[in-house]
This record gives sequence, C-alpha cells and structure tokens, in this order.
Amino acid sequence: MGSPVSPLTANIFMEWLEQRAILTAPLQCKPRLWKRYVDDVLEIVQKDSAETLTEHLNQVDTTSSIKFTYEEEQDHQIPFLDTLIIRKPDNSIKLMVYRKKTHTDQYLSFTSHHPLHQKMGVVRTLLDRKDRIVTEEDDKVKEEEHIRQALAKCGYPKWTIDKVKNQMEAKQQEKTKKSFHTKSVINRK
Repeated sequence: MGSPVSPLTANIFMEWLEQRAILTAPLQCKPRLWKRYVDDVLEIVQKDSAETLTEHLNQVDTTSSIKFTYEEEQDHQIPFLDTLIIRKPDNSIKLMVYRKKTHTDQYLSFTSHHPLHQKMGVVRTLLDRKDRIVTEEDDKVKEEEHIRQALAKCGYPKWTIDKVKNQMEAKQQEKTKKSFHTKSVINRK
C-alpha cells in the first residue's frame, strides 16, 4: 500500500479474479451484467441468486484476501458509486445523484482563501454531475435546488451558481453550433 503501482496492481488482480469467477460461476447465478469500478460492483443476477454468487466469488480467491459482500435492491432502488438507480413500475430505470446518509453537504467555503476559480470549480463539478447523472428533468430541477441550498450554507452567493450555469449553457450551445456547422459542410459535398 502507498506505492504508486498499488492501484494498477490491485486492478489487474481484480480483473483476473472477476474473469475467473464469472467464467466458473454456476449457471443459475451467472451475472447478466457486471460493472466494476475499483471495489464497487454493480451486477444483475437472477432473483434470489445473489447470495449463491457471493459465496462463489469468495471461493475463487484461495488466499481469502478479497471478501465480496452484497447489497440487494430495496424499494426498487440501489446505489452504485454516486448514482442512485431507480427501477420504475414499467421496469425502465431513472438515475439520480446518490448521497450516503452520512453525507454532510460540506464543500469548500466561499470565505476561504482559495482562488475564486477553485470555488467556481466546486459549483461546476456539482452542476456537471447533475447534468451527467440525473435522467429526468423534474429530478434535475430538484437536484439543482439541493445544490443551491448546500452551496448557500457554504457561503456561496447566488451569482456564482448562475454564472457557472450560464458558462456551461454557452459552452453547450457553442458545441452544438460547431456540430451543426460540421454536418452542414459534410452535407454540401
């Protein structure tokens, strides 16, 4: 631990372990989806087979260095990283920002002696996460309101959020404009 190659070595080991585990998994618990980031895994398995798969995963590593645990969907939702995956009644999904119960909404204080661009970066990061993760417009409105309230508690004036939001919208419009221009040039040929 602490070596610059530790994350790389751990990732290589985890890839080897998961490939071996998935290949040898019993058919009744073979995952239909397996997504891993560092030590968090999102998997889709047949109902009531998560425990069997977890037992299998824990037998693959003969050193017993790696211990898999599992969390099942509750109330049609499950967190993965900072995303909350919600299964709707029609079995489609929507995504929202996930915050652990211990999350405190403590961000860099606006009154700190950090440069303004770093404070604006906090705002940009939170708004960008909202735009990239949240899938439904009404949820995006709620998430932005949450961001505004959390940043207000950290001393951020309203103009900081408005300015960053306007910058992001202008950048998106410019990107769309360039994309349209490129398509127009291609279509003329």
